Amino acid sequence: MKKSILILTFLMTTLAVVNAQESKQIPMINVSGDGKVKVTPDQAAITVSIETKGSKAAEVKTENDKKMDAIIKFIKKSNIAKEDFQTQRVSLNPNYDYDKKKHSYIATQSLQILLKDLSKYDVLMEGLVDEGINRIDNIEFKSSKLIQIQSEARKLATKDAKAKAEDFVSVLGQKVGKAILISDNSQVYIPQPRMYAMKTMAMDMEAAPRETLAVGEIEITANVTVSFILE
Repeated sequence: MKKSILILTFLMTTLAVVNAQESKQIPMINVSGDGKVKVTPDQAAITVSIETKGSKAAEVKTENDKKMDAIIKFIKKSNIAKEDFQTQRVSLNPNYDYDKKKHSYIATQSLQILLKDLSKYDVLMEGLVDEGINRIDNIEFKSSKLIQIQSEARKLATKDAKAKAEDFVSVLGQKVGKAILISDNSQVYIPQPRMYAMKTMAMDMEAAPRETLAVGEIEITANVTVSFILE
């Protein structure tokens, strides 16, 4: 009997809480907003590699290390700070030629360089190739003002959300009140085009000034969801 009374009391209490919550339900509107800021990049993260092939693993690795040593010394002479270049990948793999029925080995070392002065791009890349780089894997354009630009994009996204909310309620005879919840759904997208620079570096050094790097623009986007109280 006592157990039944306790269960009944619990159900009545729960029902009372639900009714109270429903009676206090706040009228609100949920909207999303977008913000976009375009900027010309002033930096580039360049990934380059040395690939060496041969019949003996030790010799292949030694030759590859020797070339990488020269490359790192060249980078230091180019006044690139030590924190702006880093080894990304080192590998030594066997390779079997089924036609010739012979084993060989491939050693690869990859290096990423953050170039903070894009005017030095051609000189840097030509020097890297001269020192032994035989593969240019990727370039990622960046901005040194990324944090500032992201902040601006978020502000634009929030303004966009409020403008949408005001559009919706303007025909209802209501007003947009204070925001009670903001969710950031942003994802930074930076294009990473593949490079074709190996071909351009073969041009005559005495030719007219070249333009081998098209930096274009990068677009920083922000997306927010905002819940506003309706007045």
